[in-house]
Amino acid sequence: MSHVKLTARARLRGTVDIPGDKSISHRAVIFNAVAEGSARITNFLTGADCLSTIACVRALGVDVVQEGSEVHVRGVGLRGLREPADVLDCGNSGTTLRLLAGLLAGTSIFTVLTGDASLRSRPQQRIVAPMRALGAQIDGRQSGDRAPLAIRGSSLRGGSYQLPVASAQVKSALLLAALGGSGSLTLGGRIDSRDHTERMLSAMGIDLQIGPDQITLYPPTHPVLPYPLSLRVPGDPSSAAFWWVAAAIHPDAELTTIGVCLNPTRTGALDVLHAMGAEITITNQRSEGSEPVGDVTVRSSHLRGTVIGGTLIPRLIDEIPILAVAAACAEGTTVVRDAQELRAKETDRIATVSAGLTALGVEVEPTNDGMILTGLGGPALHGTALQSHHDHRLAMAWAVASLVASGETTIADPESAAVSYPGFWEILQHIHN
Repeated sequence: MSHVKLTARARLRGTVDIPGDKSISHRAVIFNAVAEGSARITNFLTGADCLSTIACVRALGVDVVQEGSEVHVRGVGLRGLREPADVLDCGNSGTTLRLLAGLLAGTSIFTVLTGDASLRSRPQQRIVAPMRALGAQIDGRQSGDRAPLAIRGSSLRGGSYQLPVASAQVKSALLLAALGGSGSLTLGGRIDSRDHTERMLSAMGIDLQIGPDQITLYPPTHPVLPYPLSLRVPGDPSSAAFWWVAAAIHPDAELTTIGVCLNPTRTGALDVLHAMGAEITITNQRSEGSEPVGDVTVRSSHLRGTVIGGTLIPRLIDEIPILAVAAACAEGTTVVRDAQELRAKETDRIATVSAGLTALGVEVEPTNDGMILTGLGGPALHGTALQSHHDHRLAMAWAVASLVASGETTIADPESAAVSYPGFWEILQHIHN
């Protein structure tokens, strides 16, 4: 087991060019794989999860050429996908598994999707049950609730489905399944998760009717996305959030993150930091690849506790570990609720975040759907030995905590950060100059 040892920094300054958004990088490859024509994707996130998507798409017979953060995809349409000779290994990536499961359910080929031990332990019934209702032939361990998932592609029927949870992966899987269907699909219920799939499918020529309470997809006459989409992937706000919190909790800091995706379904962390009193400035707002983008500067701030729950949760579910670090350094109590989705992430993040913060000297009460934190009123964390549990967001959250902790902080398995943020540790070494 590897470790990294960190100590507090006296000063934080710098400009950080944020790597490409993880969600958009996945979708850019998967969607262009079934488009008609070729696409060029730049600022593609080269983390392990997105590389798993490239490997799976290649195994399906799609020509994907990657040179660093630039990727070229030559689309083959739904009917051009080739039955792979082996199982598709999604690694640690739930997005890869769930989006491909949706896409492949409406094809004419047989596939098996699997992943590492962590991914095989995560629940999949949330996509399996609604896809079966559309006529998908899909099975797996524990009656389809665990990978490996075996999918025998078939012609799916249209219909309607009420989403019980706000999950972009579930919503996207169903919309992708509907591309190969015989009729329109209408989704209602909790559609208030990140909308990268809707934006991208619309830009690629798919007929989507989007209202405040429902989304209807009309499948194309020919099973292909009419227009390939070349784009620069905007910076990932879930990655930028680590630097936002680092600057906000540090007594002498100013950090600017460049080219960050400011899609309203992804800016929940900024809203929470505003509510906590963080000093935030947004400049150079523009549009890239159908997504709003801007540069975000955060300075040292006196934070106060807040409530994180309700409709905010889908907009910041991945940022809760780092927002918990912000809450630990705030004055007063922060309550996280309605976040039971955290228990189905790479780790049970309610349990692992609570345990780590407790070790850092914070009073934390885990609950069924979140946690209650009593902030220390400033950067008063105590350095200690922390476990990442091979969870990339935990490793980076503890690294940020170390910037304001007394003594030495040791983090186990820091390399897990590369899943979503290659180069994180190198940037961490430079922002104090």
